[in-house]
Amino acid sequence: MARRSWPSQARRVTRWLRRLVRYPAIAATLVVGAVVLVLAANDVPAGRWIATVYVAVVIVWVLIGMVRDVLRGHVGLDILAVVAMAATLAVGEYIAALIIVLMLSGGAALEDAAARRAKRELTALLDRSPRIAHLLTRSDAGTDAVRDVDVDDVELEDVLLIRPAEIVPVDGILLSSSGTFDESSLTGESMPVSRGEGDEVLSGAINGSRAVRIRAIRRSADSQYQQIVALVRDAQESQAPTVRLADRFAIPFTAVSLVIAGAAWGISGDPARFAEVLVLATPCPLLIAAPVAFLGGLSRAAKAGVIVKGGAVIEQLARVRSAAFDKTGTLTQGRPDLVEVRVARVADGATAAGAAGDAAGDAAAAAGAAAHAASATARTAAGPSAVDADELLTLAASAEQYSSHVLADGIRRAAEERGLRLRPATDAREVATNGVTAIIDGRTVVVGKPVYVASLASDTTPEPLQPGQAAAYVAVDGRYAGALILADDPRPEARRVVAWLRATGVERITMLTGDVEATARSIADTVGITDVHAELLPAEKVHLAAQLHPRPVLMVGDGVNDAPVLAAADIGVAMGAKGATAAGDAADAVVLQDSLLPIAEAVAIGRHTLKVAYTAIWIGIALSIGLMLVAAAGYIPAVAGALTQELVDLATILYALRALRGPGAGIGTSPVADPIAEAHPAATPPASVR
Repeated sequence: MARRSWPSQARRVTRWLRRLVRYPAIAATLVVGAVVLVLAANDVPAGRWIATVYVAVVIVWVLIGMVRDVLRGHVGLDILAVVAMAATLAVGEYIAALIIVLMLSGGAALEDAAARRAKRELTALLDRSPRIAHLLTRSDAGTDAVRDVDVDDVELEDVLLIRPAEIVPVDGILLSSSGTFDESSLTGESMPVSRGEGDEVLSGAINGSRAVRIRAIRRSADSQYQQIVALVRDAQESQAPTVRLADRFAIPFTAVSLVIAGAAWGISGDPARFAEVLVLATPCPLLIAAPVAFLGGLSRAAKAGVIVKGGAVIEQLARVRSAAFDKTGTLTQGRPDLVEVRVARVADGATAAGAAGDAAGDAAAAAGAAAHAASATARTAAGPSAVDADELLTLAASAEQYSSHVLADGIRRAAEERGLRLRPATDAREVATNGVTAIIDGRTVVVGKPVYVASLASDTTPEPLQPGQAAAYVAVDGRYAGALILADDPRPEARRVVAWLRATGVERITMLTGDVEATARSIADTVGITDVHAELLPAEKVHLAAQLHPRPVLMVGDGVNDAPVLAAADIGVAMGAKGATAAGDAADAVVLQDSLLPIAEAVAIGRHTLKVAYTAIWIGIALSIGLMLVAAAGYIPAVAGALTQELVDLATILYALRALRGPGAGIGTSPVADPIAEAHPAATPPASVR
């Protein structure tokens, strides 16, 4: 075998030196241990004193930390390590005492190494955060010039060049004819996706083999990838329940260990037996196993497309017993299409929309599924109208420019598809979940729920709707002007996710929505939810979520109006694929894919992670107690016991890393047979309302 070259050996030495610098406690213990061993081999008494003083300093340091923890109301397992070190010094086993110190410091290093392995999916997101953007500017000669700028300096409407295999720095609209992007770090989708001119491209996606141009639509701090990075930092910095989980075993494990050690001393009459037992009772397996398992769960969830903000959320996901869902954009696809523009007809100042509405209702019923076609048709009836169909849509879409509601996006999109030019407002305000009011061309335009619009326009007339349709009512200058009829299909995976939750122990599943009762019931029936609470204000959602039992309660929603209930739930999950920033900030977990499937995966990962953490702890306890009983019989000397305990640490860490792999929800991404859908093939897909 060829000998390693000098540069290769030098690199290996350099890596070891870096590790020692990273963990100074290990380096100091190794140096002290080497000196003590040399002195002991030459029968120099100073070795014992050096070891005694060094271990005593470590004991004092650990005691100071324990006192601080006690003052914060936290009683942990460090008392066992302190007693073990003190006992070994008392009986003259100073080499064993040094090994215990090395074990404690080495345990921290092992935990750190395992933690870095466990959270590599999270760290990879941080490491890939884009820093530079290629800004395209127009030179004096009329040609494009490229200038590199810091990603934080990119402004709205800036045109950027994305070179092959580069990361998209900010969210933008594709200006090139087409492009292919790897969005796996954002959505978990392993296959590259194609985008055409005018499509939105998310920051963090990796460009394909051809250079493309985009127009920035969000600054760096507001872009999708930077929001994900912020969530990852929160997840890494949050306090997981790992210490608390281990501390649940602290008092009984400490008591059992001291009883075994005391009994061994009492029966044998040899105080050394007390120390020999306690070196095998050091708490490293308990303190290390749970953190590694929870970090593995966080990493695995990130790979599945869910950023979970800390191990405490993983534990709650594992225990969830009730689930509540918002409707619009959560159980539905969140992309409502305009299917009809109904203009209110007026005669002698009175609304004549009632009879015409009945006629339109009959026509829509006859049309059936065709009512979901993308084209809009104006309602016809005798008598003059305040505005025509195009004007009604233009005014409504212009007002909805100032709304964040999902219906607003559908209305704006419909106006753009018809080539209608949106107008600016001199004043605009939105009442969450109700509607928006704007002053456009000197006219007061109100768009929203029927109750909200009726409070400002007393002649508002209820519009007949087919199951699954929703209406955005419009009033102009205090008079009812008409309604925009939209339809929003349910997510194809929604029924499977609801069924999986119910089949795997979630006892209660409910819908909490601000939508009208009929529309809410329609989609609830489609996805398999029987408990429906409709026409709720945000405060009412919070109240109902607090009253749900059994607990913990999982709440899933999207949009600004869901932020309060997401923050109030035991586990709030935001559908963040479309950039619902406020909801993401308030939630405990954010789904990066535009799908409900990752929610089931997150629950399955939480359950597996908690199971692994508990099993690893019990493995450590069983091995430690078994070895303590052997040591109590006098078969394991103190030094050998301290070394053996390192093997117990390694066994628990290796088992805890099983959290990185394991069974998922098993739902899959392809459609499955749905007996209810098969029994009702003509069921009309439901839609959303404000």
